[in-house]
Amino acid sequence: MTIGYFNGEFISVEQLVIPIDERGHQFGDGVYEVIRVYDGKFFMLEEHIERLFKSAQAIRLQGDQSIEEIRQLIHEAVEKSGLADCDVYIQITRGVATRKHLFPDVPVSVSMTIRPMKPTSDTVREKGMKAIFHEDERWANCYIKSLNLLPNILAKQTAQDAGCYEAILVKDGFVTEGTSSNVYIVSDKTIYTTPLSKHILAGITRMAVKELANGLGVPFVEKQFTTEELMQADEVFITSTTNEVMPIVNVDGKNIKDGSAGEMTLKLNAKLMELVKSVQHT
Repeated sequence: MTIGYFNGEFISVEQLVIPIDERGHQFGDGVYEVIRVYDGKFFMLEEHIERLFKSAQAIRLQGDQSIEEIRQLIHEAVEKSGLADCDVYIQITRGVATRKHLFPDVPVSVSMTIRPMKPTSDTVREKGMKAIFHEDERWANCYIKSLNLLPNILAKQTAQDAGCYEAILVKDGFVTEGTSSNVYIVSDKTIYTTPLSKHILAGITRMAVKELANGLGVPFVEKQFTTEELMQADEVFITSTTNEVMPIVNVDGKNIKDGSAGEMTLKLNAKLMELVKSVQHT
């Protein structure tokens, strides 16, 4: 079942628990992670927790919980939900205090939801998704997985309004990433993706795909590419925890090659699913 958690108590997700002075609510003053569980097995849990703590450190958010305590809490929440296939959302904020900009001396707030996974069907994945280009209007520290997602939301809605699935963000003519995904092109049997920097999120699935490509002997090149290079690519795909490896077959109304999901993209997703099935309980 879907369950929630807030500051020490497991609750119904319908229960009202966030105080009016909660800093995540008022300032977006916090960080989060999304973790996927397949058949009772966490996928890359340690990498997600490490990124959560790195994001917290980057905004000078210091809680009382250790990595081990957060790990145990996530395990407990999933166990209480009884769900074998689910998505874990965990959020840490700077706590509850009178609304002032300076950091308060109060305990951090930890909240979490455990919800049933909504997998993408093979038919949908093989058909592929449409996207648009959109100006990257976000702040300069996108490597932090913070709660400040308004530019992402506006771009994603613009894509939805255009009948598309994702907005591919562009800065100074170069692709950065998607609103909630990393972006890749395949040209001449080589995978290209934007290099890690403060301007993009270091995706956990990105990390897995890089290793899978290496295992297949496919060159994986971290290099900036333009919108023109993307439109001329053999294949385009995005990755994230919930998207896994998703083909993008049309951008701004124009097909990528013949408008069908690419062979490399589908092979990578198949390999990712093999990796998921091989993972032991963390």
